[in-house]
Amino acid sequence: MPDADHDPFEERLADVLRDTGATFGTDQQALASRGEAHGRRLRTRRRAAAVVGGAAAVALVGLGGALLLPDGEGDGVRQRSAAAEPPPRATAPAAETPAAAVMSGDELVRTVEKLLPEGRISNKAGGSMGYMPHATLVYDDGGGKAAVSVSLNRVQPRGPEARQTTQCPDKLFVVYDSCTSTKLSDGSVLMLLKGYEYPNSRKGTKRWTADLITSAGGHIGIQEWNSAAEKDSPVTREQPPLDLPQLKALATAHELRAAADALPLDDRPAKPDPGPLTPGGSVSGVLSRLVPHGIKIVRKSGPDDDGFGYVVVDDGRGTSLVQVNVQLDTRNEFADELFGPDAKVLPDGTKVVTRRQSGEKGISGIVWWSVDTIRPDGRRVVISAFNSGAQNTPATRETPALTMKQLEAIATDPKWHPQG
Repeated sequence: MPDADHDPFEERLADVLRDTGATFGTDQQALASRGEAHGRRLRTRRRAAAVVGGAAAVALVGLGGALLLPDGEGDGVRQRSAAAEPPPRATAPAAETPAAAVMSGDELVRTVEKLLPEGRISNKAGGSMGYMPHATLVYDDGGGKAAVSVSLNRVQPRGPEARQTTQCPDKLFVVYDSCTSTKLSDGSVLMLLKGYEYPNSRKGTKRWTADLITSAGGHIGIQEWNSAAEKDSPVTREQPPLDLPQLKALATAHELRAAADALPLDDRPAKPDPGPLTPGGSVSGVLSRLVPHGIKIVRKSGPDDDGFGYVVVDDGRGTSLVQVNVQLDTRNEFADELFGPDAKVLPDGTKVVTRRQSGEKGISGIVWWSVDTIRPDGRRVVISAFNSGAQNTPATRETPALTMKQLEAIATDPKWHPQG
């Protein structure tokens, strides 16, 4: 996801990738959302919002931690894991951050080897994206081979990315057994999560993670699996090898903290706050007011939604997840491809594209309906609905609770517009 100084859509997209996290199971056809990147893998978490593309489906990322891109097979969507592909970032001048002061990927591999408990290590690999090193290896403590991944990054201390990186995900979108976020005595914040590689915990592949943000903004991200590879590898043991105390010990190791704190901060000046993305309040608040009468709202996202919000509704025939993503000026070549000549054009110039497709891979019977709109000023509102109360659980009904006509009415409502 690129970063361009003068292209608002690409600039926001790059910001999303820097601010998106682990997110989050990567096997999501995931609705794209404003989440935050856990450094290299937009990992397990974050809110999911629908931004689907046709021929050029470059979308914001969802909690599944995947980029939504055209797959070349009909109008489907493929996902590219960002596990070892951290987004590019601006780096400080060489004079301020000498290359010698920054740990390389190979050095990180050797450091992790020394810090792990005694065991057999194989399949070692290290690399870096810019100044951000990452290391992967297969570790066997005698109980079976397990993939382990460690990455280092640095974010603005106490900024939104730092906060989101250590915030437990919403269980509506991410399946996990436990999650804790703790402020340590030195001011660092540590999140420990016992989750799964695939949505709905299918295939039994577990993924446990640790994310530490130091008081200086250093980010240590650790992942471990109960298989020898992240995906498409048989389960080799019941649990990943490191328990939570061991994960904590590795994430808080002095060697990793010092290396993360030595990484340069993004030196670009902070952008001015554009103000609320929705003039009527939070996205979930506006969405709640636009749900048709007679349909009960049983759950909704909080007010701190940063361009994304959801409600779970029930019309008496089962729950249905509805979510909205609002983006500012998105006028550029991507928008031209997303809203091609077949897009419906309303009298006020708003372009509308509707899609019906299957939802989460591996989740039984999920139907995903979406309406993508862009106004003449570039404001983009995307709404999606599922025939389940969550996008990673089996269908609870035949179709979503809202019709395509109702979804389009919500997406094009003036309440999303600053003058609305």
